[in-house]
Amino acid sequence: MKDFNKSTPYNNLPLLPPKAILETTRVLRKTIEASRALAQLNGMLTNLPNPTLFLDTIHLQEAKASSEIENIITTNDDLYKSLVADKKFENPATKEVISYKEALWNGLQLIENRPFISTNLCIEIVQSIKKNTAGIRTTPGTSLKNTKGEIIYTPPTGEAIIREKLANLETFVNGEDDMDPLIKMAIMHYQFEAIHPFSDGNGRTGRILLLLYLKLEKLLDSPAIYLSDYIIRNKADYYIKLRKVTENKDWEGWILYMLEMVEYTANKGLERLKDITRLMQEMAAEIKEKLPKVYSKELVEILFRLPYTKRKFLVDAKLGTPKTVGIYLMELENTGFLISEKVGKEKLYLNHRLMAILEAS
Repeated sequence: MKDFNKSTPYNNLPLLPPKAILETTRVLRKTIEASRALAQLNGMLTNLPNPTLFLDTIHLQEAKASSEIENIITTNDDLYKSLVADKKFENPATKEVISYKEALWNGLQLIENRPFISTNLCIEIVQSIKKNTAGIRTTPGTSLKNTKGEIIYTPPTGEAIIREKLANLETFVNGEDDMDPLIKMAIMHYQFEAIHPFSDGNGRTGRILLLLYLKLEKLLDSPAIYLSDYIIRNKADYYIKLRKVTENKDWEGWILYMLEMVEYTANKGLERLKDITRLMQEMAAEIKEKLPKVYSKELVEILFRLPYTKRKFLVDAKLGTPKTVGIYLMELENTGFLISEKVGKEKLYLNHRLMAILEAS
């Protein structure tokens, strides 16, 4: 491309929509497959007795994977433990992941009141991720480099230009047209990452926008999917495909990558949801048989809301006094359903069979 130089700010980043044939035969075929996979996942989510039960767990898995793309690494055990324990965990990676999860929840609340993608929404998301007052990037000299320290891309510079590109993106995303929403989502993601509007947090903000967009377009009633898992597995390809749009206008390759991501993660999410639901039914039956005085539907749901639980959660659910629920948890541990661990001054109980499903690749 004549107007692109990887070492020069890409202020000539073309406005949307792209001047290219987007709905090729391969893209349309893959769009059908991805849409079908999303519909199957959405169907299972909406048919669950309690559709919100697994949301915390699913969103934390997305937060963990999305943060891992930025080399922010934590373990499932540290992550879930830190949410439940009174003791404050000082692991900065765990804090970052939890901030991402909170930013996603904040984004979901924001689009309930203002159901569209906007520059202000992007700013509020990145501020929630970074826990600061970050705004549009104003300092010059921003460039993206590879592991060798070589510049591979220099995004647009100047607040006015960045805002102009974002305003165009906003018009494109929220406008009514005949373009399939999944194709539009792929274009939105490329453009946001190419604009690179913030000094930090662009990748994570862009991936939260994907989840919010799926909900806005009613492709998922709840964005219970972790798209970042696919990017982790195909990280090099992700960046190569982005660069090929910039350097060669290869929109087809990029859109196919994004559609494959949606199909893969929807199918995987569906299977994992089936595994968790199956385990929940099995454990409910086993607890009812072995510990009939302990069993209740509410108790089982608490054990599956997050892998770790504690006495306070059962008390808050009005399942008994602190002494009574303490006995319940001890009996559940003695019969092998839970494993206890002392964290600070309190005891946490791990649903190890649930954690095993979450740890499975």
